[in-house]
Amino acid sequence: MISFSFLFSTEKNMQQQVLDLIDRQLDEWKTVSDNYAALGRVSLRGFNLNERSEVVLQYNPERKRSSGAKMDAESIKARKCFLCSENQPVEQEAIEWEGRYKIQVNPYPIFPSHLTISAMEHTPQSIEGRRIDDMLNLAHELTEFVLFYNGPRCGASAPDHMHFQAGNKGFMPLCDEVMDQSLWTPEHILLSSKEGFLGYTSALGRNLFFIKASERVVASILFAKLQLAMLLASEDYDNEPMQNVLCWCADEDGDYCIVVFPRSKHRPDCYGEDDGQLLVSPASVDMGGVWAVPVEKDYEAITVEQVQAIYDELCMDNAGMVKIIETLIHQD
Repeated sequence: MISFSFLFSTEKNMQQQVLDLIDRQLDEWKTVSDNYAALGRVSLRGFNLNERSEVVLQYNPERKRSSGAKMDAESIKARKCFLCSENQPVEQEAIEWEGRYKIQVNPYPIFPSHLTISAMEHTPQSIEGRRIDDMLNLAHELTEFVLFYNGPRCGASAPDHMHFQAGNKGFMPLCDEVMDQSLWTPEHILLSSKEGFLGYTSALGRNLFFIKASERVVASILFAKLQLAMLLASEDYDNEPMQNVLCWCADEDGDYCIVVFPRSKHRPDCYGEDDGQLLVSPASVDMGGVWAVPVEKDYEAITVEQVQAIYDELCMDNAGMVKIIETLIHQD
């Protein structure tokens, strides 16, 4: 029987506990040590998507297990859940958070420090209910990290087990780009108060919504209003709106920041490993401007035009955004 190691401490804040966990796993778990060392040797190349936004390609062969994962219901049901404690390596430690989540080092990283934050119980991936409050509270405690959430139909490699991930601030270009105040002119602000606002933009090469608020409860309320508008606009009341979500606390003022990328599709038409295809399955990190490409020929071949075309194919189009915005502003 596999024993699973949980660590508890009241002497250090959560962020320091997490940083210590990363150091310890690098020292004691060979898979982590090897894969993070390999990450330091990956090839990178970048280009400007437009005058406001940058994209970085990362040649990362270890991410093939995610990009190439079979996501049909039968395949998911047939495999053991790799986020459940009983199926994880004995070397993999965890820090418990609020008695409901475990924080672990992701052994197959994109970021120099890459975390998986999964629910203690095996429950489907969903950001409904209090999950956004959990995400905001985690962002408040882990101030060196950006948290992200992949919807069950938008890149989550474990759609059957609720989880967030987190990675270093300053890694995804979009998190800095979206802080440009010139983006948030009055015509791009949908809801606002003295504590925060909800806006939208397409200026960064993909349609997105942005929430910035000084109070967690305000960020949570704005997110809930947006979720309802997305659900009503989709007219698919049985499923969570297709989306990727980034969340962090701003270094400058401590404000809560949320970026929501409404999606219309999971994988691009070009997805695959045959000639003329690309093994790319964009999720939150790709939406944030870093594409982890597992196949070398794809890494070398991808052009800025292809990246833009894939964003256009997978992200909500202008007509869909208008429908969400009209639904949002007429909620009250």
